[in-house]
Amino acid sequence: MTSEGQDIIGSRHLARGLGTTLLARLGALIEIVAQPLYVAMFGLASFGLYAVLWALVNLLENIFDLGMTSALQRTVPQTRNDEEAIASLRAALLLGVGPCLIVAAGIWFAAPMVAPIINTAGKDVALVLPALQLFIWALPLWAFVEIATSALRARRVFGAEIRLRVFWEQLIRLVLASTFWAMGWGLSGLFVAHMISLGITALLCVRLLTRYYPMRTIFDGVWFGSMFRATTAAGLAVLPANMLARLFGDAPTLILNQLMPGAQGATLSALFTIGRKIASLVQLVRTAFAYVLAPLASSAFSNDREQVRTIYAYATRLIIAIVLPLALVLAGGVLPLLSLFGPEARAARVAVLLLLLGRASESVFGASVPVHQVIGANHRQLSASIAGFVIACLTGWWFVQFDALAGVAGGIAMGLTAAAAIPMLQLWHFEKLHPFGPGFAKLVGISAGCGLVGFVVALPLAALPSFLALALLVIITAAAIWCALRWGLSQEDRMSLGKAARGLRLV
Repeated sequence: MTSEGQDIIGSRHLARGLGTTLLARLGALIEIVAQPLYVAMFGLASFGLYAVLWALVNLLENIFDLGMTSALQRTVPQTRNDEEAIASLRAALLLGVGPCLIVAAGIWFAAPMVAPIINTAGKDVALVLPALQLFIWALPLWAFVEIATSALRARRVFGAEIRLRVFWEQLIRLVLASTFWAMGWGLSGLFVAHMISLGITALLCVRLLTRYYPMRTIFDGVWFGSMFRATTAAGLAVLPANMLARLFGDAPTLILNQLMPGAQGATLSALFTIGRKIASLVQLVRTAFAYVLAPLASSAFSNDREQVRTIYAYATRLIIAIVLPLALVLAGGVLPLLSLFGPEARAARVAVLLLLLGRASESVFGASVPVHQVIGANHRQLSASIAGFVIACLTGWWFVQFDALAGVAGGIAMGLTAAAAIPMLQLWHFEKLHPFGPGFAKLVGISAGCGLVGFVVALPLAALPSFLALALLVIITAAAIWCALRWGLSQEDRMSLGKAARGLRLV
């Protein structure tokens, strides 16, 4: 105990939350299955139109939610009682959903002027305007879901909200989209299915919030007091960094749509979205750690600075042992993965390799980002994102003249690496926190070695039937990660994984 009634937050807390989160994040596999089905049902160019509009919604949400998802990770874990927690949530909903409603109304009104700008296949031109006018209302719905689930993470409720948002939302959408397609609704059915799935998810979020916040009192108390000011300051401080980080994910889809006319632009957007989704298998690990690290680091920082050092270093070691083998094996098996999306998707091979490299680098450095967001000085959080964005733009601008898709992907990879590495250096310099310790070099060497062996073994899989190649790829990936965990991590680190370590024979 650090003080009366305060628990020491260490590696076991992180491992427990991480295990729940990773299991829940496996629901993202639903989306990885869904996207090839969408391409098969609607065609690559039509899927590109959907990808462009969803990228637009995502990008706008991360701007006009005013950073409220990140703000809750900082404010709620440090509140003294339920009254302060509900005041922070109320402020986040006001500041995060309100502007999104206004922007959605504005774009709905301006849709006749915006729709002609979007490149799509000839058969989908007539659909762009009604799709935009319908789909833009996903903006406030998605803002609410993002803020509500962030509020749950701030209460250390990791698994339930992720299962809801990643698994059930995706499953509902897939079932509805398939049903509407069978009914002959075409691409319109996918947009309708997306809106219904978001609406159901928002309602279920309300139900979850009532379990962890005193929602009956949300209209009580002082609305614009100290918690409103603290939540506003925390959100606006991280908003520029959030905006720039989101640009890495969604801006390329919009840019590629504009680089080529008509169906070519829509196809490039679709190919980038496919590559991004494959690379998200690596990002999934980083996201799971970020979800758990931010509220734990915030709580630990209010108790004892040394607790932050412990969980930061432990998280970095686990990320390296998982991500390096995962990324290398996926790089070796990229062709079987692309085969899920049809023969046209092979054109995205180089882009996928570059995105995997970028996401792996981001993940290895990435434990620093959520820690820095909740304990670092607010004014320093912008520099990393600005540097990453500038590097991405410069390198992407240079390489895109040779190959549009690979050039954009290469720029994103460079930008992601810089944006994740700089917070690590800032924590080291300003906060005197770093994740390095005895055995770190050995861990990196063993993890990279396991991944390289997996990469070589995965290369010949391209000659096998797709179903067999994918099954073997899963086995090779699991084996490479297991070897890195078993031989790269110390006995103490493996023991901290508890039942998972014993079940996987890591100890």
